[in-house]
Amino acid sequence: MRKIIFILLLILPFLQLNAQNSAFQSGENLKYRISYGLVNAGFATLKLNSTTYNGKKVFHSKGHGYTSGVTKLFFKVNDDYQSYFNQINGDSYRFIRKIDEGGYTKNQEGFFDKKKNSVLVKDYKNNSEKTFTVPNNIQDILSAFYYLRNHEKIASLKKNETIEIDMFFDDETFKFKLKFMGKEEIKTKFGKINTLKFRPYVQSGRVFKEDESLTMWVSDDENKVPIKVQASLVVGSLKAELIEYSGLKNEIVFKK
Repeated sequence: MRKIIFILLLILPFLQLNAQNSAFQSGENLKYRISYGLVNAGFATLKLNSTTYNGKKVFHSKGHGYTSGVTKLFFKVNDDYQSYFNQINGDSYRFIRKIDEGGYTKNQEGFFDKKKNSVLVKDYKNNSEKTFTVPNNIQDILSAFYYLRNHEKIASLKKNETIEIDMFFDDETFKFKLKFMGKEEIKTKFGKINTLKFRPYVQSGRVFKEDESLTMWVSDDENKVPIKVQASLVVGSLKAELIEYSGLKNEIVFKK
């Protein structure tokens, strides 16, 4: 359960921002129930609002993940992820990561410098800071969720084709690749919905069972909202399902 929120935030991104955003708007709120096997393990929320940062109008996203019920008694998770990013091109300016996962804690803040292709990471827990060189189009893990929801090639993707992005996480840059698996109608608490099915490629070992242990379904509409995520872990399985939503930019249609 330790990496539960990391897994959810990692596997949600899947598209690429164009100059015109058609997938989301300020005021969008999403809530997911996270299940570990048959146990309701916790929840994750994503909230998006407009604000200003260094004189620029930006989006401010807040991601909060936490355990609940019986799970909270033996493994408490309380994670706070935040990101400030450009409303036009999706460039990430700043990220915040405050996590407590069963006693494993981090308290970091990162500042991107697009001119220098670098990110300054301040580690408040260890009272240290370090600058890392990063690619020009780098994203933090939360900004990527929004940055990738308007891919210009999504309409032309064919089955088994892949999409790659660069992401900065845990003081390193890594490639995140997703394979399009086709379209599928799935059942939800709201009714049936047409989705696009993706399989992210992630590093196996500490958390995941194998390279292709993750599967995700996103709404096949202009919102591109993740509806369900499943992951096979080294021990057990993880599932995240959309249970509440509001403030979507476009209508979402569920069939009864």
